[in-house]
Amino acid sequence: MARKKKDSKNNMRKSEPLKTVQPNAAGIDLGSREHWVAGPPLSDGSPNVERFGTTTPELLRLADWLSEQKVSTVAMESTGVYWIPLFEILDNRGFEVNLVNARQISHVPGRKTDIIDCQWLQLLHSCGLLRGSFRPGDDICRLRSLIRERNTIVAERSDWVRRMQKSLDQMNVCVHHAVSDITGVTGMAIIRAIIDGERDPKVLAGLRDPRCRKSEEEIADELTGNWRPEHLFNLKQALHVYDQLCAVIANYDSEIIDYIESLQPPENKDLSAPPPKTKSKAKTIAKRGQEPLRQALFGMSGFDLTTIDGIGVDTAAVLISELGTDFSAFADENRFVSYLRLAPNISISAGKKVPGKFKSVTSTRVSNALRMAATTLRNSKTALGAYYRRISYRKGASVAVFATARKLAQLIYRLVKHGQAYADAGAAAYEARFTQRRLISYTKALKDMGYKVEPLAA
Repeated sequence: MARKKKDSKNNMRKSEPLKTVQPNAAGIDLGSREHWVAGPPLSDGSPNVERFGTTTPELLRLADWLSEQKVSTVAMESTGVYWIPLFEILDNRGFEVNLVNARQISHVPGRKTDIIDCQWLQLLHSCGLLRGSFRPGDDICRLRSLIRERNTIVAERSDWVRRMQKSLDQMNVCVHHAVSDITGVTGMAIIRAIIDGERDPKVLAGLRDPRCRKSEEEIADELTGNWRPEHLFNLKQALHVYDQLCAVIANYDSEIIDYIESLQPPENKDLSAPPPKTKSKAKTIAKRGQEPLRQALFGMSGFDLTTIDGIGVDTAAVLISELGTDFSAFADENRFVSYLRLAPNISISAGKKVPGKFKSVTSTRVSNALRMAATTLRNSKTALGAYYRRISYRKGASVAVFATARKLAQLIYRLVKHGQAYADAGAAAYEARFTQRRLISYTKALKDMGYKVEPLAA
């Protein structure tokens, strides 16, 4: 007897409309000249859309209009820097402001062509389909603005150092061969003497610091040049800009330390960070004059990120200014690592791994800082240094930098979130553990093949 076919039409479920979970939601489409705002639909279901300018009085009027519409939460795209003034005004007014990634919005299907952007944002946000980007508190954002601008000026200063070196190379004055760093004591003394008119290589070599490895005779051989006037003028101007940038950076350092100290809790005012565990790190911090900043960061946060191998004071400042001191937004260290774009990018198709390309969006300021920190561990006699060298030997330096940066991110999360202090076991202990793991793996493989493994008699 043939089976009776089921009526598929009768078994089909009716599609249900999206449920509104946030009825008091609004969406804002940002622009350089005007902002379009969509509030909750009116009682008759008609759209509730208004247009505002971008001046401060208009932004204040926008905030007043949202209050009149009884809006409690707002969604906006992170368009350029146009969102910053409006975000700060709405945040101070007490609105829940969600800064949404434009890519996330584009991935939501069902967009109609007869709906403007602000209405689409309002609809998605009211249905709970948008997720706000991570943004630290207002105090940390202020610190972030200072440190970002300082790091930009530091990068500009590095460019002018290269210009000085180019002018010297064009005159065949190889200061960078005579000393390891032309911005050090000896290098700057030689450059300033050249600007002041000194041309005798022996006199210039006599300006060497007693700690220099090369002798005066070796340095003098590198300081004989052709002294063309156009290159001397370029060198003078580059040095002048370098000095100005150094003064600006010093002003930023003073302002940053003062602001960090203003954020310190009263009970931490008298606390001081313990000295670095290694003499090399203590010497580096003292040489760069970063001890006041390290103490200020410790007083504000209550932890010292520089206790982790590879993390310097500048890196710690970037981490705290970008992420803050509260990691409760990240449920576990895997989500934290993923947010920093340090999770492995494994593309799988039909159950097989396929080559995947890293996109430009996988780079963040924090991940870049951790990558730079990872490169400093290349020759370190620590467990992290041994880990870097093992990965580099097997898969190359680029993978080792990525993997070590990920390891640093995990250690930072454990320290900040759980208070788990970092303890270095040393390179020898790491190599011993790795050798033991290999021995266990090889022994098991040989036993599976029917061999009996016994240690040699001593």
